[in-house]
Amino acid sequence: MSEPVLEVENLTVSFPTDEGTVQAVRGVGFSLHPGRVLGIAGESGSGKSVTALAIMGLLPRNARVAGSVRFRGEELLGKRDRDLAKIRGSHISVIFQDPTSSLNPVYTVGWQVAEVISEHRNVSKDEAWKRAVELLEIVGIPRAAERAKSYPHEFSGGMQQRVVIATAMANDPDVIIADEATTALDVTVQAQVLEALKAAQAETQAAMMFITHDLGVMAGFADEIMVMYAGKPVEYGSTDDIFYAPRMPYTVGLLASLPRLDTDASEPLRPIPGSPPSLVHLPPGCPFTPRCPLAQAICSQEEPELRAVEGAGHRAACHFSEELAGRGEEIFAATATDSELHG
Repeated sequence: MSEPVLEVENLTVSFPTDEGTVQAVRGVGFSLHPGRVLGIAGESGSGKSVTALAIMGLLPRNARVAGSVRFRGEELLGKRDRDLAKIRGSHISVIFQDPTSSLNPVYTVGWQVAEVISEHRNVSKDEAWKRAVELLEIVGIPRAAERAKSYPHEFSGGMQQRVVIATAMANDPDVIIADEATTALDVTVQAQVLEALKAAQAETQAAMMFITHDLGVMAGFADEIMVMYAGKPVEYGSTDDIFYAPRMPYTVGLLASLPRLDTDASEPLRPIPGSPPSLVHLPPGCPFTPRCPLAQAICSQEEPELRAVEGAGHRAACHFSEELAGRGEEIFAATATDSELHG
């Protein structure tokens, strides 16, 4: 495998508040390789988006960030905003959930894509415009030459997101971070945007971080998946390992809560009981203990490390990961009450 373009090691992010220190990210580490997609999954508040913002240098000033983020061997943490701005957009691009926050309503979409190209490359306005139209075609905008002259409000939400994707790939970035880029879209449009993301990656051969709370969306898209809980990675492995051989009860619960075509439509979904813990006063031990059907005394005393389990590169943070082999989602079916299933 080629050298990684982005390496994150022991990344921690905390925020001081009146109630105490919020430990938003706790020891995240991974590597991104060209042409590969790393999916990052977890419930809201698990630290997915904060991790992305820390990498981009877009956290508020009160954030306390430690660890290491290296782009092609160059440390990004601690760099001045002016230096980071040169890397953002040209080498590392980000696609946020809400396209309206990324597009300026007073300029045409073609102008906005062309402006990103002109900002980072020494090209003429005509060349930038021609490339902008090409990018809009790549992400599936029909009649791109004509629609490039339209304003954002003349596009649907899905079409706006395609424009943002075109903007993200404008300068052939090495890394694309898609932060909940398909979350606010209906299923049909979501599939179309995923196709646009695949086209963007095929065009740029970029490494991609694909952040979502929906594991189902990752099934045919991500090469590896990192599952996060309470600010920390709790399982990491190939997409097949995560879907067919999960070794952390939280991952099993996320999979069990997905709608499935091979079950009776009248059968209720199986939610994970309970709620995520407060990141201000984390209890000792594994944060998932109060919600875990396999929890035993050691779980509330000692937080497990992310350690190797069966499968190349497969790691899980669970004291009893071996006991999960072959058991699957029935561990939650056995503990879910009728009231939990029906709200």
